[in-house]
Amino acid sequence: MSSPSTPTNTSDVLSNLTLPPLTMPRLLGWAAQQYGDKTAIREAGENTSYRQLNDLRRQAGRAFLSMGVKRGDRVAIWAPNSARWIVAALGLQSVGAVLVPLNTRLNASEAADILRRARVSVLLTVAKLEAADPAEMVRAESLPDLTASIRLDADSDIAEQLGWMTFMAKSAEADDAAFIALERAIEPSDSVDMLFTSGTTGKAKGVLCSHEQNIRVFATWSDTVGLTGDDIYLIINPFFHSFGYKAGWLAALITGCTIVPMAQFDRRAVMETIAAERVSMLPGAPSLYEMLLADPERDNYDLSSLRLGVTGAASVPVKLVEDMRDVLGFETVVTAYGLTESTGVVTICRPDDEPQTIASTCGRAMPGVELKCADPQTGEARAPGEEGEVWLRGYNVMQGYFDMPEATAEAITADGWLRTGDIGVMDERGYLRITDRLKDMYIMNGENVYPAEVEKLLYNLDGVAQVAVIGVPKAPQGEVGMAFVVCRPDAELTAEQVKAFCADKLARYKQPYYVEFVESLPMNASGKVLKTELAKQATALLGGGA
Repeated sequence: MSSPSTPTNTSDVLSNLTLPPLTMPRLLGWAAQQYGDKTAIREAGENTSYRQLNDLRRQAGRAFLSMGVKRGDRVAIWAPNSARWIVAALGLQSVGAVLVPLNTRLNASEAADILRRARVSVLLTVAKLEAADPAEMVRAESLPDLTASIRLDADSDIAEQLGWMTFMAKSAEADDAAFIALERAIEPSDSVDMLFTSGTTGKAKGVLCSHEQNIRVFATWSDTVGLTGDDIYLIINPFFHSFGYKAGWLAALITGCTIVPMAQFDRRAVMETIAAERVSMLPGAPSLYEMLLADPERDNYDLSSLRLGVTGAASVPVKLVEDMRDVLGFETVVTAYGLTESTGVVTICRPDDEPQTIASTCGRAMPGVELKCADPQTGEARAPGEEGEVWLRGYNVMQGYFDMPEATAEAITADGWLRTGDIGVMDERGYLRITDRLKDMYIMNGENVYPAEVEKLLYNLDGVAQVAVIGVPKAPQGEVGMAFVVCRPDAELTAEQVKAFCADKLARYKQPYYVEFVESLPMNASGKVLKTELAKQATALLGGGA
């Protein structure tokens, strides 16, 4: 274990940034005063000003209060990006409840598992999601703590679900003085959200972060990347993810820019929206920019308003950074690194960094955050240029995993260092390069996929003796899953059967794209599968690339 005197890299001292109020209800009241009639959200031709947004979140907060939602309760949102998503989140956070965003690609059993373990009392959702019917899931699953379901996409009630306008009308039943008292009682250190992230076992963990952590981290992030109140911010990244929620609409509300939410990615729709709305801020995974660059109709759209791009989640070619600037016209391109357990951000490149640094590193630590590449056993800092496990310490380290004290203790050392499980190298300037990922995790379209979860499922498929899953490169997704399957004697499985089995039980991004049947898996002397050898086999099978 390292001591406070252990050499570490500490980022630049905290800037002179003036922080806004450090609870969500106070932040929105402040934003309404600061930005007034300026447009906060523009959706389907309708503008919601900062004053109106503050009124709406207070109305939603009173509606939650009238339904019995109280401080510390968990309320889930399982829906695509929309203005109502933001209003609902701010409303529940204004009465001290904890936001639990659910991945819209989860199937019913995956979502129900999270709702049960988080003991969610109210669910806000829509009619249909990619792999699930939320209403059917609520009826079919045992969810003893769930008392109400609200439809964000319907004004009127449907069966057992409250329509959005019915829900908002419930605000009239709440005592306004009681609501104001609740708002004022919220402390910056109170938990504000619980984002679920899988661990090496594949079991989802609920990461708790506070009001202050979120606001302080993303006020700093916005200041560092150069987000301003003049920006029109197209948010394609899903709100259930830190990139769409915290680096998305929260950062926008802190800085006073205009949010344009997009429910579903479509590259033509993206270009049309950029041109129509004069979008200046467009963050996303590298594949987003690659698809825009490759679109033969790109020149038919006016993309000249683009100013700021923030990317990460996968390796970034130098050529992509150059093309983002030279072809797409971005003035500023930066890369960053973070994880849910770090409130979303650890390191960021600076706008004046050269393309080689932006492409080959994920920047240096945020102000106020300590960072080191450590010996995983002792915690001692490795010298610049030497690989080590990435450890960080600072105000951005999560409060812990919900109801998982042992997992929290494994992740955070006694002296406050968060062990990320990622392997990296830091140079003399403090710039970090990630060289390996959390165990065997890979990233498809910006979504973390943990092979252990997929492997555990496939062991339940009749005929499977052994299975190992790895990520392999494939454009434009970044990486996709490849399952190596050893069949039981006399079993006659096909790749289509394996994929169909996964399709019934896993979100689409977790399903293996390739299935390869092998006689045996390469293992070391202790019986551990050598995934490095599987990666070599995959390269040979796929001809050096997918």
